[in-house]
Amino acid sequence: MSALADWFSMGGYAPYVWSAYGVSALVIGGLVVSALRRHAAARAAAERLNRPAGAP
Repeated sequence: MSALADWFSMGGYAPYVWSAYGVSALVIGGLVVSALRRHAAARAAAERLNRPAGAP
C-alpha cells in the first residue's frame, strides 16, 4: 500500500502533476463537446440545404 501512496504523491510534485492531468482532461473534454456540437450544427445545416424547395 505504501508503494501506491508513494506513486500518488509523485515524489512531492503531486499537486503539479495531478493539476496538469486535470487541466488536460478538461481541455480534451471541452474539445470533444465542441466537436459534437459543431457536427450537429453542420448536419442540421446540410439537412436544411438538401430539403426540397417549399418543404417545411
